Amino acid sequence: MVQQYPSQLLEQAVSEFSRLPGIGRKTALRLVLHLLRQDVTDVERFASAVSKMRHEVKRCHVCHNICDSDTCPICSDSRRDASTICVVENVQDVMAIENTQQFRGLYHVLGGVISPMDGIGPGDLEIASLVERVGQGDVKEVILALSPTMEGDTTNFYIFRKLAPFDVQLSVIARGISVGDELEYADEVTLGRSILNRTPFEGK
Repeated sequence: MVQQYPSQLLEQAVSEFSRLPGIGRKTALRLVLHLLRQDVTDVERFASAVSKMRHEVKRCHVCHNICDSDTCPICSDSRRDASTICVVENVQDVMAIENTQQFRGLYHVLGGVISPMDGIGPGDLEIASLVERVGQGDVKEVILALSPTMEGDTTNFYIFRKLAPFDVQLSVIARGISVGDELEYADEVTLGRSILNRTPFEGK
Protein backbone atom coordinates (compact mmCIF):
# COMPACT_ATOMS: atom_id res chain seq x y z
CA MET A 1 0.00 0.00 0.00
CA VAL A 2 1.41 3.39 -1.03
CA GLN A 3 1.88 5.82 1.85
CA GLN A 4 -0.26 8.94 1.50
CA TYR A 5 1.29 12.19 2.74
CA PRO A 6 -0.68 15.30 3.70
CA SER A 7 2.11 17.53 2.36
CA GLN A 8 4.37 17.35 -0.67
CA LEU A 9 7.11 19.07 1.35
CA LEU A 10 6.83 16.34 3.97
CA GLU A 11 7.01 13.65 1.28
CA GLN A 12 10.10 15.25 -0.28
CA ALA A 13 11.85 15.36 3.10
CA VAL A 14 10.97 11.70 3.79
CA SER A 15 12.31 10.74 0.36
CA GLU A 16 15.63 12.48 1.07
CA PHE A 17 16.04 10.90 4.51
CA SER A 18 15.20 7.45 3.16
CA ARG A 19 18.19 7.70 0.81
CA LEU A 20 20.49 7.40 3.82
CA PRO A 21 21.93 3.90 4.43
CA GLY A 22 19.81 1.81 6.79
CA ILE A 23 16.93 4.29 6.80
CA GLY A 24 13.62 3.03 5.41
CA ARG A 25 10.64 5.23 4.68
CA LYS A 26 8.98 4.52 8.05
CA THR A 27 12.10 5.54 9.95
CA ALA A 28 12.53 8.52 7.65
CA LEU A 29 8.98 9.62 8.42
CA ARG A 30 9.63 9.41 12.16
CA LEU A 31 12.78 11.53 11.79
CA VAL A 32 11.04 14.15 9.67
CA LEU A 33 8.07 14.37 12.07
CA HIS A 34 10.54 14.72 14.94
CA LEU A 35 12.17 17.67 13.18
CA LEU A 36 8.77 19.25 12.64
CA ARG A 37 8.22 19.21 16.40
CA GLN A 38 11.51 21.03 17.07
CA ASP A 39 12.10 24.76 17.20
CA VAL A 40 12.93 26.30 13.83
CA THR A 41 16.31 27.46 15.18
CA ASP A 42 17.21 23.88 16.19
CA VAL A 43 16.31 22.55 12.74
CA GLU A 44 18.24 25.34 11.04
CA ARG A 45 21.29 24.57 13.20
CA PHE A 46 20.98 20.89 12.23
CA ALA A 47 20.71 21.72 8.53
CA SER A 48 23.58 24.21 8.75
CA ALA A 49 25.86 21.67 10.43
CA VAL A 50 25.20 19.09 7.70
CA SER A 51 25.69 21.64 4.90
CA LYS A 52 28.87 23.05 6.45
CA MET A 53 30.27 19.55 6.95
CA ARG A 54 29.65 18.65 3.32
CA HIS A 55 31.19 21.84 1.96
CA GLU A 56 34.16 22.25 4.31
CA VAL A 57 35.32 18.82 5.49
CA LYS A 58 38.66 17.83 3.95
CA ARG A 59 40.82 14.78 3.41
CA CYS A 60 44.27 14.75 5.00
CA HIS A 61 46.81 15.09 2.20
CA VAL A 62 49.04 12.57 3.98
CA CYS A 63 46.80 9.73 5.19
CA HIS A 64 43.41 10.60 3.60
CA ASN A 65 41.61 10.66 6.94
CA ILE A 66 38.76 13.16 7.33
CA CYS A 67 39.76 16.44 8.96
CA ASP A 68 39.12 20.18 9.05
CA SER A 69 42.50 21.25 7.64
CA ASP A 70 44.98 20.01 5.05
CA THR A 71 46.69 17.73 7.59
CA CYS A 72 44.78 15.71 10.18
CA PRO A 73 45.58 15.98 13.93
CA ILE A 74 47.10 12.48 13.96
CA CYS A 75 49.60 13.18 11.18
CA SER A 76 50.38 16.57 12.76
CA ASP A 77 51.12 15.07 16.17
CA SER A 78 54.91 14.92 16.63
CA ARG A 79 54.44 12.42 19.47
CA ARG A 80 53.15 9.75 17.06
CA ASP A 81 55.51 7.09 15.70
CA ALA A 82 55.96 8.14 12.06
CA SER A 83 57.91 4.95 11.28
CA THR A 84 54.78 2.80 11.62
CA ILE A 85 51.78 3.06 9.30
CA CYS A 86 48.51 1.23 9.91
CA VAL A 87 46.61 0.65 6.66
CA VAL A 88 42.82 0.66 7.03
CA GLU A 89 39.84 0.53 4.71
CA ASN A 90 37.93 3.59 5.86
CA VAL A 91 37.66 6.45 8.34
CA GLN A 92 35.46 4.38 10.69
CA ASP A 93 38.37 1.96 11.12
CA VAL A 94 40.69 4.80 12.15
CA MET A 95 38.21 5.84 14.82
CA ALA A 96 37.76 2.24 15.99
CA ILE A 97 41.51 1.70 16.41
CA GLU A 98 42.02 5.09 18.05
CA ASN A 99 39.35 4.18 20.61
CA THR A 100 41.49 1.22 21.72
CA GLN A 101 44.33 3.61 22.70
CA GLN A 102 46.77 0.82 21.76
CA PHE A 103 48.32 2.29 18.62
CA ARG A 104 50.60 5.32 18.48
CA GLY A 105 51.69 5.23 14.85
CA LEU A 106 50.17 6.87 11.79
CA TYR A 107 47.41 5.69 9.43
CA HIS A 108 46.72 5.32 5.74
CA VAL A 109 43.08 5.21 4.65
CA LEU A 110 42.61 3.28 1.39
CA GLY A 111 39.01 4.33 0.84
CA GLY A 112 37.84 0.75 0.31
CA VAL A 113 39.16 -2.68 -0.66
CA ILE A 114 39.73 -4.37 -3.99
CA SER A 115 36.43 -5.89 -5.09
CA PRO A 116 36.07 -6.85 -8.77
CA MET A 117 32.42 -7.77 -8.19
CA ASP A 118 31.75 -4.15 -7.21
CA GLY A 119 33.99 -2.73 -9.92
CA ILE A 120 36.63 -1.55 -7.44
CA GLY A 121 40.21 -2.03 -8.60
CA PRO A 122 43.58 -0.97 -7.16
CA GLY A 123 43.43 2.30 -9.11
CA ASP A 124 40.26 3.28 -7.24
CA LEU A 125 42.05 3.10 -3.88
CA GLU A 126 44.83 5.11 -2.21
CA ILE A 127 47.43 2.43 -2.80
CA ALA A 128 49.78 4.46 -5.01
CA SER A 129 50.04 7.15 -2.33
CA LEU A 130 50.86 4.45 0.25
CA VAL A 131 53.68 3.16 -1.94
CA GLU A 132 54.90 6.75 -2.28
CA ARG A 133 54.91 7.24 1.50
CA VAL A 134 56.86 4.02 2.06
CA GLY A 135 59.23 4.94 -0.76
CA GLN A 136 60.35 8.04 1.12
CA GLY A 137 62.34 5.72 3.38
CA ASP A 138 61.13 6.76 6.85
CA VAL A 139 58.62 3.93 7.31
CA LYS A 140 59.86 0.79 9.05
CA GLU A 141 56.62 -1.16 9.47
CA VAL A 142 53.30 -1.28 7.64
CA ILE A 143 50.43 -2.91 9.53
CA LEU A 144 47.69 -4.24 7.26
CA ALA A 145 44.56 -3.76 9.37
CA LEU A 146 41.90 -4.63 6.81
CA SER A 147 38.80 -6.64 7.64
CA PRO A 148 39.48 -10.41 7.39
CA THR A 149 37.24 -10.92 4.37
CA MET A 150 38.14 -12.28 0.94
CA GLU A 151 38.29 -8.70 -0.40
CA GLY A 152 40.45 -7.61 2.53
CA ASP A 153 42.85 -10.51 2.03
CA THR A 154 43.05 -9.79 -1.71
CA THR A 155 43.92 -6.18 -0.96
CA ASN A 156 46.52 -7.27 1.62
CA PHE A 157 48.26 -9.45 -0.96
CA TYR A 158 48.21 -6.73 -3.61
CA ILE A 159 49.78 -4.24 -1.19
CA PHE A 160 52.33 -6.89 -0.16
CA ARG A 161 53.44 -7.21 -3.79
CA LYS A 162 53.61 -3.44 -4.31
CA LEU A 163 55.74 -2.95 -1.18
CA ALA A 164 58.00 -5.96 -1.78
CA PRO A 165 60.83 -3.85 -3.27
CA PHE A 166 61.14 -1.77 -0.10
CA ASP A 167 62.97 -2.57 3.12
CA VAL A 168 59.87 -2.45 5.29
CA GLN A 169 58.30 -4.97 7.67
CA LEU A 170 54.74 -5.97 6.79
CA SER A 171 52.42 -7.34 9.44
CA VAL A 172 48.72 -8.11 9.80
CA ILE A 173 46.50 -7.74 12.83
CA ALA A 174 46.08 -10.92 14.84
CA ARG A 175 42.99 -12.90 13.90
CA GLY A 176 41.21 -12.22 17.15
CA ILE A 177 38.86 -10.59 14.65
CA SER A 178 36.66 -13.36 13.28
CA VAL A 179 36.99 -14.13 9.58
CA GLY A 180 34.33 -12.24 7.66
CA ASP A 181 33.85 -9.57 10.34
CA GLU A 182 34.03 -5.85 9.62
CA LEU A 183 36.76 -4.11 11.60
CA GLU A 184 34.60 -1.17 12.70
CA TYR A 185 32.18 -3.52 14.52
CA ALA A 186 34.83 -5.28 16.60
CA ASP A 187 34.88 -4.57 20.32
CA GLU A 188 37.70 -2.31 21.52
CA VAL A 189 39.43 -4.95 23.67
CA THR A 190 39.61 -7.51 20.83
CA LEU A 191 40.69 -4.88 18.32
CA GLY A 192 43.34 -3.48 20.66
CA ARG A 193 44.81 -6.94 21.27
CA SER A 194 44.77 -7.64 17.54
CA ILE A 195 46.90 -4.54 16.95
CA LEU A 196 49.34 -5.36 19.76
CA ASN A 197 49.63 -9.04 18.76
CA ARG A 198 50.04 -8.44 15.02
CA THR A 199 51.99 -11.04 13.06
CA PRO A 200 54.31 -10.83 10.03
CA PHE A 201 52.53 -10.92 6.69
CA GLU A 202 53.81 -13.86 4.65
CA GLY A 203 52.14 -13.06 1.35
CA LYS A 204 50.23 -16.33 1.14
